[in-house]
Amino acid sequence: MKTGRELILATKPFTQEDRSKSWMHLVSTLLLLATALAGTVWLPYFLPKLVFSILSGLLMVRMFIIYHDFQHHAILHRSVLADVLMSAYGLLVLVPSSIWKRSHDHHHNHNSKLFSASIGSYPIATKEAYLAMPPGERKLYLFIRHPFTIVMGYFTMFMYGMCISSFVSAPRRHADSLLALVLHAVITYLAIRYLGWQGWLLTVFIPMFIASAMGAYLFYAQHNFPGTTFSSKEDWKYEVAALQSSSYMVMNPFMQFMTGNIGYHHIHHLNSRIPFYRLPEVMDAIPELQAAKTTSLKPKEIMACFRLKVWDPEKNRMIGLSEI
Repeated sequence: MKTGRELILATKPFTQEDRSKSWMHLVSTLLLLATALAGTVWLPYFLPKLVFSILSGLLMVRMFIIYHDFQHHAILHRSVLADVLMSAYGLLVLVPSSIWKRSHDHHHNHNSKLFSASIGSYPIATKEAYLAMPPGERKLYLFIRHPFTIVMGYFTMFMYGMCISSFVSAPRRHADSLLALVLHAVITYLAIRYLGWQGWLLTVFIPMFIASAMGAYLFYAQHNFPGTTFSSKEDWKYEVAALQSSSYMVMNPFMQFMTGNIGYHHIHHLNSRIPFYRLPEVMDAIPELQAAKTTSLKPKEIMACFRLKVWDPEKNRMIGLSEI
């Protein structure tokens, strides 16, 4: 049984990307997204327009995973054209590269650590720390982790968290956050002016809302699920955090495609340089990765993830409000 550094090294051969395949995934996803958005405008009836609007939102999730892999240097590293395309996409979906890379790298390096800054992740408090919080701080903690806040990720996580908050905190470092907001406002104005309110709803709002809600939930559930574990800084180990605190989210082939294999999250956290299209291959090749902790997009499991609020060191698991 491979463990620790040996297990991480076993994944190294899979970090080799197929450059042509990376470009194929990028170009085909952009073409599918453009086609779906065109369908929201040119199709004659509202129902098919709505179907294409929903598809656009899901394809935005897939394209974001490609953007996410590029930021990890897993695909198309040092490609000037890819850098231009990815930077533009990050601005369009309110995830400018400066704040995303900084916060997401922090998340990978501190995943499941107790008492560390919740940069790039949802805050986690122990039962004791939660009970010691003043009422206002406790309400804010629960608000950030509330299902409504996650579903409204378009406004909470992306518009406010990624753009407004980052720009206000460091205007020079995160000037692209302001640019993303301005670009989004311009697109909204042009869509309403030339396509009308219905056109804006179908081409901008619904796709962005779906993509943001899906992204916020995936990010939450992949580390806040029954069976996840958290450790103090002294006991924390990178590979243990990857395998014990990151889920394998079981999905059907359609959703696996739309989410760019991000469900193989335990493998991604073990080695973030593996291209997303090689993650299933790694799972098949390394037996130690096949006994992962799982969750899914089934309503029952979604609710189970949402119920989790704080870490209980005595029970060694996440608990809900009813157990506090």
